[in-house]
Amino acid sequence: MSPASDALPRRIALVHEWFTPRSTGGAELVVEALDRLLTDLERQPMLAALVDGESKRRGSWLSGRSIRTSAIQHLPWGVSHVQQYLPLLPMAIEQIDLGDADLVISSSHLVGKGVLTSPDQLHISYVHTPVRYAWDQMHAYLQRSALARRGLGPLIRWQLHALRQWDQLSAQRVDHLIANSRFTARRIRKFWGREAEVIHPPVDVARFRWQSPRDDTFLCVCRLVPYKRVDLVVEAFNRLGLPLLVVGDGPERTRLEALAGSNVTLLGRQSQHQVETLMSRCRAFVYAGLEDFGIAPVEAMAAGAPVIGLGRGGLLDTVRCAAAGCSQPTGVLFPDQSVESVIQAVQWFQQQHRLESFNAESIRSWAERFRPEAFAARFEASMRRSWAGHQMRCAVAASDPAKVPGLFS
Repeated sequence: MSPASDALPRRIALVHEWFTPRSTGGAELVVEALDRLLTDLERQPMLAALVDGESKRRGSWLSGRSIRTSAIQHLPWGVSHVQQYLPLLPMAIEQIDLGDADLVISSSHLVGKGVLTSPDQLHISYVHTPVRYAWDQMHAYLQRSALARRGLGPLIRWQLHALRQWDQLSAQRVDHLIANSRFTARRIRKFWGREAEVIHPPVDVARFRWQSPRDDTFLCVCRLVPYKRVDLVVEAFNRLGLPLLVVGDGPERTRLEALAGSNVTLLGRQSQHQVETLMSRCRAFVYAGLEDFGIAPVEAMAAGAPVIGLGRGGLLDTVRCAAAGCSQPTGVLFPDQSVESVIQAVQWFQQQHRLESFNAESIRSWAERFRPEAFAARFEASMRRSWAGHQMRCAVAASDPAKVPGLFS
């Protein structure tokens, strides 16, 4: 084999933080897509995670697979509540032995990138986010923490301080970093001092239909947790008096139901088919959360719905803002996480001549850029380039020492 060949090795390991039925979000979709890509390349990977609650679950895509796990797997409630062992997770991920792999690919939003590799192994890490609650969202996290309110704030701050140190240190061990958005790449540069390639995660746009007629209802779909800021959307529509449907469940639901006016309906958790139908018929999709990428707004665009969203974070990669003068716009971005900002964006959108500028077919066409096939092609190309570069570096390391400039001078 030529040292510069991009032919992939046979022994590849794929690492994720945890495989449990409780975690089925965007990060898990990325891992599944990577596993499918490697399998299609006849390189079905070895799998590793802190805990595994999926390989024995009938119907899971991991059913029957062998997964290497950490000591957390055997601790009380380790599989179902792995995050309760947060102080142990950095050490636990480092104990997983991947020495028999030539290429290690990690999917990381907490500690996945911290697996130990040798100089002869190539480690590529797909980063969903640097740990939010250890870095820029620490103070907001502490304000919401029940343990902090019970007097354990100083201990939690110390643990997060230690986690920040390990997070920055472990990031230096990765050979090639890939971020899910430009926003995440900026956070990686800020917190870790590293550059990252940007490859957007896969979105299953094919399951959405964009040809349905639109009604007058606005739609918000997300988990009802504080950082999604659904409260801003509900309060804005209370004042606007426009019909709003909120889909999702979570700890914020009771508070939001008390806040909602008669024009706002909280539907709770809905089936995938029901969400697809609502997205295909809504006037627009409204989103006020600060996201590292944000899959739901892309899904709405796949259904032909314009997005009215926060003009920060991952939405800057996915929404073409009409207010910025973009041709074939896919939505409107507002500048601040505030009720007034949401109201102004919706009012701007509602003006008839601007509303007519949004074309469902062109919005769907834009969303096609995020389809799984595009993700797979970009990731494969990046992986092959990284492997070829790794082989070149190893070839230099194995060359005739008498011919290495400066080695004996």
